[in-house]
Amino acid sequence: MANSNVQALLVASYGRNYLARPLISVPDQPEYLEVQARGKKHEVAVGDLIEVQRTSEHQGVIERILPRKNLLFRSDAFRSKSIAANVDQILLVLATEPGFSPDLLGRAAIAAQHEGIELRILLNKIDLTEKLDIARKLLEPYQQLGIPIHEISAKFHAQTLAHIEPHLAGKVSVLVGQSGMGKSTLLNQWVPTAVAQTREHSLKLDTGKHTTTACRYYDLPSSWGMKNQILGALIDSPGFQEFGLAHLSESELQHAFTEFEPFLGHCRFHNCTHAHEPGCAIQVGLLKGAIAPSRLQLFGQLLHESRNAVIQLQHH
Repeated sequence: MANSNVQALLVASYGRNYLARPLISVPDQPEYLEVQARGKKHEVAVGDLIEVQRTSEHQGVIERILPRKNLLFRSDAFRSKSIAANVDQILLVLATEPGFSPDLLGRAAIAAQHEGIELRILLNKIDLTEKLDIARKLLEPYQQLGIPIHEISAKFHAQTLAHIEPHLAGKVSVLVGQSGMGKSTLLNQWVPTAVAQTREHSLKLDTGKHTTTACRYYDLPSSWGMKNQILGALIDSPGFQEFGLAHLSESELQHAFTEFEPFLGHCRFHNCTHAHEPGCAIQVGLLKGAIAPSRLQLFGQLLHESRNAVIQLQHH
């Protein structure tokens, strides 16, 4: 039993504690392995395929991470925080109330574009109509970019979820959003066994107290059917208020704003910040209505953070 290597899928992370599910289930063997990373060597994320060296029947050490399709993470000047690996799409959950952060929305869209991950925006709690028009107005620039936006009421009108389900089957989707947007309600509608699975994961690791900081992987119900021989899954990430993108260079940032594309390379100055320089093609795009003011403002903010991160790192 000990010292035999096994390939597994990382299905839960609670701080530095992880749970993995062997890719090939063996009768009379545990369904989950409690795994640990060797020091800082392996920065693993839920959704990673890993090779585990078994140290006992229920435990093991991560030997290596198998090649990833992608890694979604956020960062500031000093550290990065993995969200999920090997995902097909991001489901960004927003709500009419409490009001969502347009800043977080913008940053999630940039992260998705940079990583080449599909983005879907789920505007939840549309039954609370008072702030619905405000929410729709904030989403207009993203609608113009062709990002799919689904209006739903996960708690009171579950039928509003039906038109999204065909887009989830056969894909690994990660739920992202601030706390209070209704991610848990959504998850429980789509994966009725989620609460039981969460409890099982927590018991395995004795981490019931820390479930709010956990990230977890749930298979979609088999009744949804398969696509490309894949059932599909939902990764539930903890709610967060900030989405730092300090790891993106100036060039990467510019290209992640897809609406900038026709104007890039046409500014008078090659190192144009697109803020106030004369002969700026991006500013022309703004005047033409091809670029939303809120998006250009976000670019300026991200550019400032990126440059700041470089300076901070040089001083350390």
